[in-house]
Amino acid sequence: MLILDGASLNLEGMKKLLYEKERLTVSAHSLEKVEESRKAVEKIVAEGKIVYGINTGFGKFSDVLIEKEDVAELQRNLIHSHACGVGEPFPEVASRAMLILRTNALLKGYSGVRPLLIEKLVDLINAHIHPVIPQQGSLGASGDLAPLAHLALTLMGEGEVFYKKERVPAANALEEERIEPISLTAKEGLALINGTQAMTAMGVVTYLEAENIAYYADLVSAVTMEGLRGIIDAFDADIHLARGYQEQIDVAARIRQYLKDSRLTTKQGELRVQDAYSIRCIPQVHGATWQTLGYVKDKLEIEMNAATDNPLIFDQGEKVISGGNFHGQPIALAMDFLKVAIAEIANISERRVERLVNPQLNDLPPFLSPSPGLESGAMIMQYTAASLVSENKTLAHPASVDSIPSSANQEDHVSMGTIASRHAYQTIANTRKVLAIEAICALEAAEYRGIDRMASSTHTFLKHVRAFIPPITMDRIFSKDIQKMDEWLKETAKHWNAVTSQ
Repeated sequence: MLILDGASLNLEGMKKLLYEKERLTVSAHSLEKVEESRKAVEKIVAEGKIVYGINTGFGKFSDVLIEKEDVAELQRNLIHSHACGVGEPFPEVASRAMLILRTNALLKGYSGVRPLLIEKLVDLINAHIHPVIPQQGSLGASGDLAPLAHLALTLMGEGEVFYKKERVPAANALEEERIEPISLTAKEGLALINGTQAMTAMGVVTYLEAENIAYYADLVSAVTMEGLRGIIDAFDADIHLARGYQEQIDVAARIRQYLKDSRLTTKQGELRVQDAYSIRCIPQVHGATWQTLGYVKDKLEIEMNAATDNPLIFDQGEKVISGGNFHGQPIALAMDFLKVAIAEIANISERRVERLVNPQLNDLPPFLSPSPGLESGAMIMQYTAASLVSENKTLAHPASVDSIPSSANQEDHVSMGTIASRHAYQTIANTRKVLAIEAICALEAAEYRGIDRMASSTHTFLKHVRAFIPPITMDRIFSKDIQKMDEWLKETAKHWNAVTSQ
């Protein structure tokens, strides 16, 4: 059971909540702070103080005063009017992440919601009722308004949800789990939607997959080393210590560990003096991606525990301040950085695929074909990898450099962080497919060299893969192989160490 308290959630905890069926509860102390801020809101309403979002309109309507008897209707109208997302829904796991992150943010006690609202959010999470949230429609400032409005609809018993592997009306799922819908009161609608939880949730899911991809890139490239009889000297610890980047040092160490008992790698001068950069510079390129992952992890874990709505309530209501914590710029930049770093994993992987299939660059059968000419072998796999790499270059264009004013120019600079996080996720999916192609080709090449000469770790990897992808003995529909490898990489990535320990 994981305890949310608004301050200590990390990516390891999110992994347990998203993928390991961990249940959650909330800190009693945090609920006390929530209760204090709620009393402050009720006092503001009772005394008729003018405070943005409690008894005023929103955005450009912030100067419109709302009567005391209309504040509940104001919140309901807010959710209905802002629930205008379009496009395909976010992955269900990202929707679950949004619920968790929104709950954690409200537990900080600055938002003025009732403890009841938080209890309902926890009920949804533990019952695995996940809102259907369209991916498009957020500017990433004033919060992820449209996506989070669709989340809020679920609490009200409206909209659709993912429940028991089906897409159903929210009211049906709530009824089955005996969860009463909630009627939002003063400040609660705004507190639910005024935050960065859509981009951060997508960022969390993307990061966790990116981390796994980075590990797999090291393993797959080690197999490529064997298939091409790569020079192991380039991974010597002294080279990488001489430069000093810890991530580069770590990648080189992993490659050495994978290949420690291989009889397929060579020494410099044995077959050639130097390998191409896509082989020789694996630690430098993969290591730089790991540096980026470290930066992104730091920003995500701060944002996961941040108060990002507006206004925020301090000193038991004595200080209520309108600010801009909803602006997604920190996550927008982090997601754009992540896109570039992961695209480079695919970029260098595709170059290794080319070296595996191009007969002018190796001494393997042309295109790894069992009957060159009659059968094309892996020729078009490289085309597919090249296409995915090219698409990643388009996705890597930074979303955060764009801004379009909204709300009659009141909100005149926005982050586009949710677009950045969505594109980062697409980049991850493309990169995993490129690595799947490299894995298929590398294993084929290593097997051609001799299974008995492979390292223990890479041989274990081969045995795992051969359970569902046979060697290339004739041309077949390789799209199916790529899909199987892609799915296997994604699934086993959650416990990737098992690949080399069994």
